[in-house]
Amino acid sequence: MLVIFAVIIGGIIAGRLLSSWRLVFVSRMITVIIWLLLFLLGLEVGSDPAVVGGMATLGRTAFVIFACSVAGSICMSWLLWRCVRRGTASRPPAEGMPEQAGAVAAGIEAPQPRVTTSAGTGMPGPAVAVECPGQNAGRIAGEHVVSGADAALSMWGALRGSLVIVAFFVAGCLAGHSSALPFDVAGSRLSAYVLYALMFCVGITLGNDTTLAGRVRRLDPRLALLPVMTAVGTLAGAALSTLLLPPLTAGDTMAVGAGFGYYSLSSIFIADFRGAELGTVALLCNVMRELFTLLAAPLVARWFGPLAAVSIGGATTFDTTLPIITQSAGKPYAVVSVFHGCVLDFSVPFLVTFFCTM
Repeated sequence: MLVIFAVIIGGIIAGRLLSSWRLVFVSRMITVIIWLLLFLLGLEVGSDPAVVGGMATLGRTAFVIFACSVAGSICMSWLLWRCVRRGTASRPPAEGMPEQAGAVAAGIEAPQPRVTTSAGTGMPGPAVAVECPGQNAGRIAGEHVVSGADAALSMWGALRGSLVIVAFFVAGCLAGHSSALPFDVAGSRLSAYVLYALMFCVGITLGNDTTLAGRVRRLDPRLALLPVMTAVGTLAGAALSTLLLPPLTAGDTMAVGAGFGYYSLSSIFIADFRGAELGTVALLCNVMRELFTLLAAPLVARWFGPLAAVSIGGATTFDTTLPIITQSAGKPYAVVSVFHGCVLDFSVPFLVTFFCTM
């Protein structure tokens, strides 16, 4: 665990030293590395007969953890939304409107983002979730408001990016099951070294983003609590899911939940620490979370408030699920969504590693 933290910090330092450069190629490297890691995870899964034979059981386990985690995040974000609404109830009508509450509470002007999806960059959405807007040419440039058609195209681009990642995992499973490669992935350290390379690139993207600190300072403390509420609700729900999944410990389910929809990275970490079986559960669970956000965000926003629509997206809310969240919750929540996704995205390697070592 300490090695991974040291690698991330080293990457942050390198990114800060190179802050005058736009390191676009690092994003491409992250994408390729994650494709490779998911292929290696698939190899390990496919070569293990016990995991292949229990895939249906793993799917049910993933669904239970997903349902409990999302329910917990909805409950906690709904409570925060109630507090925000009470805080804005005494303001003038223009400021008290639900769609404007996020922008007023944040103390910033409502954004009008332009979203270019992973379909336009050739990169899968969650695979590059480590990037934060500001330096990212393929994300939010503030040029025009996302229309319904743009949001639909963005959602399809996000789904296509997710399918690409899943395709690499499936290809690895098939290769492992057929013993197509001459070496044993599970017995080698190849995936660990590739993971270190990924973490270094993640650190570079964080350190190279000079706008992140400014965006954090502009947020009102109430809305800055949303990532915390999402994390608490998700982890509490994941822990409670052990009541329905007796073989698993709270550490297992919380490690899976701590992926926050960032399935590519979390599944790789968990597979490295706990084995391919739990890594597969993490992959399925977090894919379910992203797909649920893309499909159900409008209903969640209507029933539980706009913050709940942001919360269910977890770490994906500043890239793949941002268009549908902006359309469902309102344009003022775009900045909140970006901040929420960045914070949770940064927390994934730390929380997943922590719970895996419990």
